Amino acid sequence: MRWLAVPLLLASTAAVAAPKTVTTLDTDWQVRIDPKDAEAAKAHPRAAKWFRATVPGSVQQALIATKQVPDPFKGTNEAAIQWAGLTGWQYQRMLRLTPEQMARDHLDLVFDALDTFATVSVNGQSLLSADNAHRQWRVDAKPFLKAGDNTITLTFASPIKTMQTKVLAEAHPLPGEYDSAFGDEPKGKQTSPYIRKPKYDWSWDWGPRIVNIGPTQPMRLEAWDDARLAQMRVEQVALNDAEARLDAKFDVVADRTGPALVRATITGPDGKVVTTEQTITLAAGDNRVTVPLTIAQPQRWQPVGYGAQPLYRVAGALVENGTESDHAKRRIGLRTVELIRGGGAFGFKINGTPIFAKGANLIPFDNFPARVTPEKMRALLADAKSVNMNMIRVWGGGYYLPDAFFDAADELGLMIWSDFMFGGAVTPPDAAFRENVRIEAEQQVARVSGHPSIVLWAGGNEVLSGWENWSDRKAFKKAVGADEQERIGAGMAILFDGVLRQAVRDFDPAVPYWPGSPSTDYDGPVDTDAAGDRHFWDVWSGSKPVANYLNSCPRFMSEYGFQAMPDLATIKDFAGTLNVAPTDPVMKAHQKFLAGEGNDRLLFYIRERLGEPKGLADYVYLTQVNQAQAIELAALHHRACRPVTMGSLYWQLNDTWPAISWSSIDYDGRWKLLQYAARRFFADQVIVTEHKEAATRVALVSDATTPIAARWRVRGFAMDGRVLGERGGDVTLAPLAATEVASVPDAALFGAAAAADSYGVAELYAGDTLLHRRILERALPKDMHWPDPGLSARWDGRTVTITATALARAVMLDFGAVSAQPSDDGFDLLPGESRTIRVESAATPAQLTRALTLRSLGGRT
Repeated sequence: MRWLAVPLLLASTAAVAAPKTVTTLDTDWQVRIDPKDAEAAKAHPRAAKWFRATVPGSVQQALIATKQVPDPFKGTNEAAIQWAGLTGWQYQRMLRLTPEQMARDHLDLVFDALDTFATVSVNGQSLLSADNAHRQWRVDAKPFLKAGDNTITLTFASPIKTMQTKVLAEAHPLPGEYDSAFGDEPKGKQTSPYIRKPKYDWSWDWGPRIVNIGPTQPMRLEAWDDARLAQMRVEQVALNDAEARLDAKFDVVADRTGPALVRATITGPDGKVVTTEQTITLAAGDNRVTVPLTIAQPQRWQPVGYGAQPLYRVAGALVENGTESDHAKRRIGLRTVELIRGGGAFGFKINGTPIFAKGANLIPFDNFPARVTPEKMRALLADAKSVNMNMIRVWGGGYYLPDAFFDAADELGLMIWSDFMFGGAVTPPDAAFRENVRIEAEQQVARVSGHPSIVLWAGGNEVLSGWENWSDRKAFKKAVGADEQERIGAGMAILFDGVLRQAVRDFDPAVPYWPGSPSTDYDGPVDTDAAGDRHFWDVWSGSKPVANYLNSCPRFMSEYGFQAMPDLATIKDFAGTLNVAPTDPVMKAHQKFLAGEGNDRLLFYIRERLGEPKGLADYVYLTQVNQAQAIELAALHHRACRPVTMGSLYWQLNDTWPAISWSSIDYDGRWKLLQYAARRFFADQVIVTEHKEAATRVALVSDATTPIAARWRVRGFAMDGRVLGERGGDVTLAPLAATEVASVPDAALFGAAAAADSYGVAELYAGDTLLHRRILERALPKDMHWPDPGLSARWDGRTVTITATALARAVMLDFGAVSAQPSDDGFDLLPGESRTIRVESAATPAQLTRALTLRSLGGRT
């Protein structure tokens, strides 16, 4: 390729290139079992005949839509769809072309994704073989097309069967992620490490095994003549208050040498327009053209809470002999991103401001990506913003998210940590695999570059830390011997420290790169409190007490989590009834942790902290309380550790299907108590109380960039409401800081009262405004003698006012099987307090009134 940055004066050509035209190919598809897969055709004769398929989509979606398999999200139906991922398939449609279309120089078939091993044929002639579901594929189909009707056929091989012979022949296959529960792959012999395809298709500890096959993203026919604009990116070269210097970079593919003009137009949020044109000479082949742009008095994009999110629109054009033959457009934001490093530190400075990252990990929106709408993505991100999150980590075991996701994040002011799509499996060491990934990475980074929301590219999830620390990886290294261990380890180093890092440098250089999560960027041991980012799973996976979250201050906590049941309405949807127990098959089928035994872990923690559940509804309530309290304890501790700790991202925000999992928002969009709690513990100013050794540590945290005059107090109460003691005072909250203000002895707050018969209330005020409140316990909640709170509800249409006569701990508005979302939930009420809640629901006010049960930790029945 040639870089062209200098204007050239050229004579025009005689021919006039017609504008590129695009014909979408997302309709009129049919699908059937590949006739070569005779065994599958015999077993499933209906699917062996052509039937309707929605594109973009997967075979599995087509089978569900035509009722050839039951919905795998319902009941215990997951097993019934497994055969589809083990079968070969054909998609087909007709394409009618006019003589005028056939007169064009090029007719390119473009596939934004083919999942995964696919052959594209036109009129019976094979012209493309694909082997990477994360890549775009393009082929010039004109030599195979004709005026009139043409047949396009996509033939997909089973990804498992394609690789299984190779894997089974290996004495020591590469360690993967999650073994199959259905017998299609032997334990420890997974095909997933060898295939560039969403890793969660093979199942995860929160999702089903649905090995999708099909054209999962849009496809089209592009008709063009002498040259086309393959890509336009906009790189931020320099940014200060006076000006922003940008480079609009055009990738132009040309048939022959000749003159052309490229134009870049940038429109600011204030409507001001800057246009730059450049005349060039194109060489036959690939050309890269750089057009400099300058913006005076640029407006910076800021993360939510730190300013506005102004965005610029950039339009690019390729002009041949006075005619615009191709064009591109994108939207960008201007900001600087810097990783805080040194002494093991890890964090983010945006526009020079050190920002504590508050947020969660995002897994794929659905096991069927093609049915995820921009509206669904935006709604989930808006839910994150509404509870004071400012960062979302896109986890590496899924798929690269579409532009609409990043558009929404840009507008909402959410910072995005984006993993490359590696979920944990050890990667193949061969150069061909890395070359395949190089193309994937360059395509994906270039596609979304310029989105100001993207503040980090990370190599993947737990690949390097697993190789270093996990017992099965250590056993594998011992089994294969030193030479093979070195070959595989070197291959991963080249991939994560070289190939992916270089893709970011070349195509999104304003964004830092991090080799994986957790990582120290090859600077010492990974996944420790001392350096880099941390994944902490001693609590939950390790069955350690929740209080273990308080034992250290990590530099950046990028994963930690605690499970909870979804609401009863969600359980009713997937189970078909609420007459179920956590140990029933349908409940275990939707609990993937420990192959369904995760519900026992939920019960273990309920009994450890909250007591014995009394029926399914109480079980659901207690799991959600446990989850909210555990993550609240950890998140507030992380914030109080600032500046040693500079981020707290809990696992996980969402679900891919109706599940019992770590999510704070379930698959149906219903908030668990954790999501409501996040609004409180991620508030801009909080008071943190940690009880240890007969004293309460009090710290105040502010994320504001300016000082705030405030007042704090901690009061001790007897269960009958008597005040036993108080400490507090006026304070100026330091900007962007956490400050320990007191260590208050129990005697000063509670006198001689027993721990179980007293509690504390910690509050932070700015003037008369209550900024944050916490209830302080000196014993486990199950040991507290909480009173019956005397809760009552008074309805007024779709609002309900909840009143407590005594302390009400963790109040939940439980609507049973009726789908309803309160504006607040899981809150505490002091004696005599009331709170008015708006309830969003399709149910009538009368139905809501009848369905409501008020729950709290006191007075459980």
